[in-house]
Amino acid sequence: MTVDTSPGTNRTDRAADRRTIDPRAYGVTVRDVAIPMPDGVRLHARVWLPADTATRAVPALLEYLPYRLDDWTSVRDSERHPWYAARGYASVRVDIRGTGSSEGFFDDEYSEQELADGEAVIAWIAEQPWCTGRVGMFGISWGGFNCLQLAARRPAALHAIVTCCSTDDRYDNDVHYVGGAVLGIDMSAWAATMLAFTARPPRPEVVGPEWIDQWRARLEHLRPLAPVWLGHQRRDDYWRRGSVCEDYRSVTAAVLAVGGWSDPYRDTVFRLLENLEAPRKGLLGPWPHQYPDRDTTPGPMIDFLSETLRWWDRWLADEPTGVEDDPDLKVWIQQGERPAPHPVERLGRWIGVETWPSAMESVTLPLAGPEAPPRIVSTPAATGQDSGRFFPFGSSTDLPPDQRAEDGRSVVFDLPQRPAGLLGTATVRLRLRTTTPRATVIVRLCEVWPDGASTLLTRGVLNLTRRNGRDRTDPMPIGEWVDVHVPLVTVGHEFAPGTRLRVAISDHYWPWVWPHEDAGPFEIDPAASQVRLPTIPDGLPVTFDSPEQARPLAAVPVPTPDRPNGPRAVTFDVATGRTRLVVDPEYGGSRRYPDGLLWLESTEESYDIVEGDPLSPRADARWSYDIDGDGWGARITTGSSITCAPGEFVIDNRVHALARDASGAWHVVHDGVYTDRVARDGA
Repeated sequence: MTVDTSPGTNRTDRAADRRTIDPRAYGVTVRDVAIPMPDGVRLHARVWLPADTATRAVPALLEYLPYRLDDWTSVRDSERHPWYAARGYASVRVDIRGTGSSEGFFDDEYSEQELADGEAVIAWIAEQPWCTGRVGMFGISWGGFNCLQLAARRPAALHAIVTCCSTDDRYDNDVHYVGGAVLGIDMSAWAATMLAFTARPPRPEVVGPEWIDQWRARLEHLRPLAPVWLGHQRRDDYWRRGSVCEDYRSVTAAVLAVGGWSDPYRDTVFRLLENLEAPRKGLLGPWPHQYPDRDTTPGPMIDFLSETLRWWDRWLADEPTGVEDDPDLKVWIQQGERPAPHPVERLGRWIGVETWPSAMESVTLPLAGPEAPPRIVSTPAATGQDSGRFFPFGSSTDLPPDQRAEDGRSVVFDLPQRPAGLLGTATVRLRLRTTTPRATVIVRLCEVWPDGASTLLTRGVLNLTRRNGRDRTDPMPIGEWVDVHVPLVTVGHEFAPGTRLRVAISDHYWPWVWPHEDAGPFEIDPAASQVRLPTIPDGLPVTFDSPEQARPLAAVPVPTPDRPNGPRAVTFDVATGRTRLVVDPEYGGSRRYPDGLLWLESTEESYDIVEGDPLSPRADARWSYDIDGDGWGARITTGSSITCAPGEFVIDNRVHALARDASGAWHVVHDGVYTDRVARDGA
């Protein structure tokens, strides 16, 4: 079945529009193995093999993650790894050192140890009798990051990668900083998530009866990551390592770069297309932070696995699939739609752009006429409460709601003209002057409907102390006019008839951006400011089949108690001036797995700020797990917070872990409290 992507007709029956295969009918076998590292540590891996690997070798694929292949990602893994094996590829899923049931200790994301282990894993796979010696690597998010970083290290066996929802720039396009400013929402939330994730135990079924001792050692080695990340507030060597943008020529493997318009990493697709010298293609759809074949929103979904199979067949098996002749970029152009936090399927169309970026053209428009007076930008501290989720996963409140309240808190310019559509990176040049040495500029582009409804299209952030480079801190010259450029996140959009384009500017955007402790208002000269808008080039029509996957693992969702605040709630206390945002990120949920394991998971994030108090921002996150296995159990609770005091960030974390042994007795495995203080450095 082919997805109909003609305008206005792409809202498909999602249940009917998916196909599955039974890998057992193809003779696929699966086994768990321990992969030895050079220092003797063994990494837990699962290998799916085609039926005939006893008589012939096949190319292999690798996905390398810290998220527990035994349970937490097992449903997602079961959709794709057996599918690849049924199509003639050995497919391998490995848990990173110190996570899941892999031995050793986890130290940091994309650490030197993680990447060195990754090279050893690739070499081990290539040496197996069932492997031809040619390896591909794929992944989304963390797995997309490290396969791109490993490609830059050029292991001999790695010939091709598919990197989804990833970045080539660890500093300015990840969960820590944006435009040189601290990300309030995910600097805190992701550090809290990784604390909870890495606090989970190994499985006794894998590591044996000493699992409690191994878990205790893992927890004693545990360290919160927020103090590490906040300890590098500029783009220094910590962030340069692993950032492929430092040397695109280091990548020689063929790269298929994949992103979604609802994902924060979509810029990466355009940068890789523009800068890589290796064979490369790009694919951008309407998707959130998920694989494009998964049953998530917004859609439409596509037969992504078959699309990647053409990539593997060409670069790992030397089959003439024609991928070299594909357009450089296959992209979903979204049509104008009224604001909605949870669209099931987006309106739009697929096009193929033959050569990118040479096809890109742009128009430049002034923000106002030559007689327009300066405007003061001094927005409420809680501007940004309608920003939506940094990482949309397909949940009910992920995407930004109607922006007219945010527009009312901002300084706005409605442009008298606009192009028919946008594709690429828009940039706003502002002439401004500040009243303090530090300030942050936030720019949003919105499509405004005749009745005033406002749909967010894209946005950008610039910490003005980083205007001359993310690796330095340059205070603003007070009272002097300065020209700055604010790049916005890439966009692919066609405007609806009768709508207009709005540029909205603010100096606060909580909780996305942590405010300076001493920032004041600034003025902009709209007559000397402008926006450069990339236009949509001519494109070829593109179609995809509906998704096909392996039949997924039959994990059963377990109902959880009603959330008192719902998935996302904003409250304002008039008496105190406090605005509070409470979020349930709805990561994995609670499940019972086919092996009987009961996995109960709960999390909540909250973000507070008080009008007029620059030291009031507070970001909190709590996690809890209750894991009930056959003859064992674990309970983990974590709490994390980031606040600020004059001149510094204050980071508090706690981890409490209990284990139930084979006798049914419960033991305290760990009760750790961590407090760190980090000086602010222009952030």
